[in-house]
Amino acid sequence: MPEARTAFFIGDVALDDYFTAERWPDIADKALVREAKSYVGGMIANAASVHAGLGGRTEFISLLNDSQLSARLCMALNETGVSTRHMLHDPSLADSRNLIFLVGDEHVVLIIEMGNQPMQLTPEALAGLRTPGYLYMSLGRTKRLRAEGLQGRELLADFRRHGRKLILDLDVDGFSAGDLDYLHGADVLIMNQIGFGHAFGDIDLAGMNAWMRKHQVGMVIRTLAAAGAEAFDGQGRIEVRGYKVPVIDVTGAGDTFGGALTYALGENLSVPEALELAIAAASRAVAIEGPQGGVASLETIKRFRAEFAQKRS
Repeated sequence: MPEARTAFFIGDVALDDYFTAERWPDIADKALVREAKSYVGGMIANAASVHAGLGGRTEFISLLNDSQLSARLCMALNETGVSTRHMLHDPSLADSRNLIFLVGDEHVVLIIEMGNQPMQLTPEALAGLRTPGYLYMSLGRTKRLRAEGLQGRELLADFRRHGRKLILDLDVDGFSAGDLDYLHGADVLIMNQIGFGHAFGDIDLAGMNAWMRKHQVGMVIRTLAAAGAEAFDGQGRIEVRGYKVPVIDVTGAGDTFGGALTYALGENLSVPEALELAIAAASRAVAIEGPQGGVASLETIKRFRAEFAQKRS
């Protein structure tokens, strides 16, 4: 058997402080909230933990300060099987925290601003990224990367020349015309319904295929919450249904989808098979409180799929 390739995840990790509320207030309004638990989370860190939990070899890179909280965040990732040996530090940064409010079946996330300082990769991290495998990150982080005089899209192109495949999680923001250079040549773009609407509007299949050819994007995925997800591969559209489960906390569901998808593609599963695994993992995650509720073994996901096989959206 060939040695499994390492996937790199570059992005945020934070302490997620949870609160619950009966309703979300309007501007100049008031509402009572109840303090709940705190969890280690962060969009890309959650995806990395899911990838490691399924059995993937996982490296995570972020930019943190030197506080005890940062050490706690790294230790928590290590406990899920994620390596943080290439972590970057800047003592001037604020602590990395998010405030998450659970309101009914939805959530509101407030992110503590930490700035957009450049991320200067170490020589060891650069060497690792210049090997075949997947790189999973957000669009914002692509613009901050630096190494050997290269930055942003130049660095991404360098990685691709060395066989590193790029998965960008565009989440709720999608992208704008000014971002297209960073998306060019990406293997997978993932966004939810809101992000897809911002990026493409009411584009039809022919228009999507033409856009993908123009920008040399391998696949565009739109997650559809409880309904599942759909993927455009440059020729057609592949849709996979979700699972009907009791919703406890949707925080981290999209991250779970991305981490599981990265694992599945790294294992050379077909696109429909990869989507099936990712959707099952994300569906299971929303029935568990906490941003890393999606962390599970491959066997656990298989049992979930068998148990809920007759409960599809």
